Amino acid sequence: MSTSAPPLVITVDDNLLLREITTADAPAIFKLIDSNRVYLRKWLPFVDYTRAVSDTESYILGVTEAGNFSDLVFVILYREQHVGVIGFKGVDLLNKKLEVGYWLAEAHQGKGIMIRCCKAVINYAFDKLDINRVQLKVAIGNEKSKSIPLKLGFKKEGVERDGELGSMGVFYDLEVYSLLKREWQK
Repeated sequence: MSTSAPPLVITVDDNLLLREITTADAPAIFKLIDSNRVYLRKWLPFVDYTRAVSDTESYILGVTEAGNFSDLVFVILYREQHVGVIGFKGVDLLNKKLEVGYWLAEAHQGKGIMIRCCKAVINYAFDKLDINRVQLKVAIGNEKSKSIPLKLGFKKEGVERDGELGSMGVFYDLEVYSLLKREWQK
């Protein structure tokens, strides 16, 4: 969902900020992926394909290019430090729905960062984008990620069999969760 305007910023709290990703973030994001490679690759298929800063730059260019209205990606800045990424994919403004995806560096797990970030982007989706349905997909077995939709009141809809090709060529079944605007408890 690229524009020529300055990057969109969502203030979560005094220590936590979401800023629309730019190519200037590529070195910091690549470093974060590279230093968390073993931890992240269990659930995230892109990790094995991210071998250089240029790979991260290519991803960022893809999600920020003019005319891309299906993605809106934010860097997560905790105490002014890059700690992860969160964003919308598959944005469908006609049908008022989207999917939220996210990842967080291992050292920053357990601080409530991701749940607060998810609340902030869900509020943004419902209030600013006039979205009616937010969806999250979680690989079966990824209990940390699964706790997010459960804590936020999402409803489990079912399982997408072999929904994502993980690292090492193994497909993961994905639990599909959704939340409707009328169900959201800010």
